[in-house]
Amino acid sequence: MGVDLSGMWRLRADDSDGARRMRAAIRATDGVDDREIFSGPDRQQSGYGTRRSERRVKGGLVHVFLETGKSLKVTQTQFGLFISFDRAIVEEFRFGENRMINVGEVQAQRVTGWEGEVLVVETLDRNRMKLTERIRLVDNGAGLERLIILRSSKGEEETLVQRFDRQAD
Repeated sequence: MGVDLSGMWRLRADDSDGARRMRAAIRATDGVDDREIFSGPDRQQSGYGTRRSERRVKGGLVHVFLETGKSLKVTQTQFGLFISFDRAIVEEFRFGENRMINVGEVQAQRVTGWEGEVLVVETLDRNRMKLTERIRLVDNGAGLERLIILRSSKGEEETLVQRFDRQAD
């Protein structure tokens, strides 16, 4: 690890539709047919009348591990990276990790490591939806780039890029 990503970072103003693009990317790769979500309930006839059948929407949930924010505070140690998103949520990435993580009942496998000067975080959920985050310095250290790739279990990919400018501490 020869790069230090620490600092205060602010999302560039030209990324104003980022949240909309993020939602669209998640919908395109989560493996859930939107018609299933918005259709009426399934009904089956039984000997005692009509009852609702149990139906679970099955799809990728890895996006619950994706945090975003307009401002980031990045703290780096020799063992890991901590990112505070909008002073509210802190995400921890341990260098060299290969472990199960969870948010509530949602579990995923996370692997974190360096590819040269790029921090790569890959998160894979049980339905094979994959989230890859590639974080690196740009503009001679004046900027931070976060490349986010969402991949469905069928291999469809959506890529988003967030660019941040360094702020005074």
